[in-house]
Amino acid sequence: MNPPVLPPVVTGLRCAVCGERVPISQPFSWTCPGSSASSPHLLRFERNLAPLRAVDDANPFVSFRRYLAWDAFAAACGLSVDERIDLIRSLDAAVESVDGSGFRWTPLQRSGALSDALGFSEHGGVWVKDDTRNVAGSHKARHLMSIALHLLVAERQGMVSWAHESGRSPLAIASCGNAALAASTLAAAMCWPISVFVPERADGAVVDRLHQLGATVVRCPRRAEDPPGDPCVHRFREAVGAGAIPFAVQGPENAWCHDGGRTIGWELAIQYELAQNDRSQPAMLDRLFVQVGGGALASCAWSGAADQGTVPVLHAVQAEGCAPLERSWRHALALDGGVASAGTHWRECMWPWEQEPASAADGILDDETYDWLPIVQAMAASDGSPVVVPEALIVEAHALARSSTGIDVSPTGSAGLAGVLAMRHQIDPDENIAVLFTGVQRHG
Repeated sequence: MNPPVLPPVVTGLRCAVCGERVPISQPFSWTCPGSSASSPHLLRFERNLAPLRAVDDANPFVSFRRYLAWDAFAAACGLSVDERIDLIRSLDAAVESVDGSGFRWTPLQRSGALSDALGFSEHGGVWVKDDTRNVAGSHKARHLMSIALHLLVAERQGMVSWAHESGRSPLAIASCGNAALAASTLAAAMCWPISVFVPERADGAVVDRLHQLGATVVRCPRRAEDPPGDPCVHRFREAVGAGAIPFAVQGPENAWCHDGGRTIGWELAIQYELAQNDRSQPAMLDRLFVQVGGGALASCAWSGAADQGTVPVLHAVQAEGCAPLERSWRHALALDGGVASAGTHWRECMWPWEQEPASAADGILDDETYDWLPIVQAMAASDGSPVVVPEALIVEAHALARSSTGIDVSPTGSAGLAGVLAMRHQIDPDENIAVLFTGVQRHG
């Protein structure tokens, strides 16, 4: 007898600012209807309670299919389970043909060298999840895969009305590197046009690869007439206003980026639990350090881990050269209603960084932490805190990460470890802490 087909877990979306609800069956539900650049809102997924049980499959989008919002959308559109799995595998194969690698679980291991170097006991230690092995060399494609699947379902079901007579409306993304590469890789796999808005300082090798992938690259200088904030985001929003699809890794621009991103946290929780069982240790991760630029990664990784019942203390790490999140944290705590009321005080808590952002970890130099709200709520719920690290620790952490683990990680990708260095004197040697190495070092 075949096992019963369990229903999708996600039931809809609800705005964390105004409470507006959006049905899961609604296509292109990227943003809350009440959202604007001056008054951002953020849709969050609502779901039924269900224990996290991964299917034994190398592809995380198959393993965790039932828990993903795009799967609930596809089910609401009438696609069978087999059709939904076939769609994942088809797109994954197309991605692998472009990138040389598809979507696979990424490893989590206790680093003995790092643990010893930082003075942890045999009962504690530093656990490294190596997301440099993801599609396009970073975690960013995880966030975008669900948006891509949503688009393919909507197109397949005839729910589209493209804004351009020439065919599909183009995708659009604002990014200085990894997100642009991930988005362009997926776009190439889908044969979908994409415009990538990058800063003037964008790395030449990255731009060359974007061109190879067929992306339209738009360099975005800061303009005197622009409002405060990232000029790439300003040009991205103009493109979306003209009919482009927000293929974004910032939740206020496209809430669906939080869907696939949660697979990182789900993997982390399950892998850690299995590893601790092998060590006959309590299956409880004490702390999670995550480098923060736009903020979607920290939000997704923590919430995914929390879904397994593992609720680690969250520390969101930023460089002192660009640290808007720590400022928002202080302002949220000072509100009459505390962090719980922060959503209705968005611009009182989060606004663009005034100075020119600067750090070797250039991938976390977002002028705003766009997904600050779920991060401050997660830090409050877990008794966590932001960590602002000096540039010297960014450099030290990068060197230590590479020499201790052999992982070819970038300064951005190892920045979470800088937070561990900054707080090491506050961490008990028996604690188990996790860091995410999220971007490969790009050479040439």
